[in-house]
Amino acid sequence: MAQHVLETDGQVCPFPLVEARDAIARLNLGDELIINFDCTQATDALPRWAAENGYPVTHFDRIGEAQWTITVQKA
Repeated sequence: MAQHVLETDGQVCPFPLVEARDAIARLNLGDELIINFDCTQATDALPRWAAENGYPVTHFDRIGEAQWTITVQKA
């Protein structure tokens, strides 16, 4: 299992989600995508997208005043 980091700070929604979809498509099964973002709408959109697509969320945390990180595993 490998971990890949996607930095989307400074991008407005829906771009963090669009980039996450593209990035996870290139991963192998079992790999994790760590998405760092600062778009408040993505705090809902990213976990919902993961759930709807059967990708387990293995970590979700606030890392700054207006910054979050979510780790999604490709299953």
